[in-house]
Amino acid sequence: MYDYNQKPDLNITPLVDIMLVLLAILMVTAPVIEFEEPINLPKGSATQQIQEVKKIDILVTKDRKVLINKKKYELDNFADSFVLFAKNQDRKTPIHIRAEKSLIYDDIMQVLKSVKEAGFFKVALITDG
Repeated sequence: MYDYNQKPDLNITPLVDIMLVLLAILMVTAPVIEFEEPINLPKGSATQQIQEVKKIDILVTKDRKVLINKKKYELDNFADSFVLFAKNQDRKTPIHIRAEKSLIYDDIMQVLKSVKEAGFFKVALITDG
C-alpha cells in the first residue's frame, strides 16, 4: 500500500539544465542585439548651396611620378617641390593621397612625411575599399 506520510522528492535537475541552456543563449545573443533610437533630423534649407570643400589631391604613379592637383613632379625631389607648392596654401586644407598598388611602402611614406613636415594635419590615404 501507499504510505501517505512519505514526502515526495522533487527532481530539479531538468529545471537547472533548461535554465543553463537559456542563460547560454542569452549570453550569446546579447552582444549582437543593436538598439536603434528613432530621431528627427533637422531639414536643411533648400536655397542654401553647399560650398565645395577645397582639397589637395596627390597621386603617385607606378613610374614614381607625383601629381599634385594634376601638376607633375619627380618623387626624388618631391619634398622640396611640395614645400614650394605649400607656401601659399592653408594648412587646414585636407590632402588626399592616392598611390599605385605596386609601389613600395617607403615611397608612400616619403610623400606622407613631406606633407606632414610642411604643416598639414588633415591627410588621408585613399584606397578602393
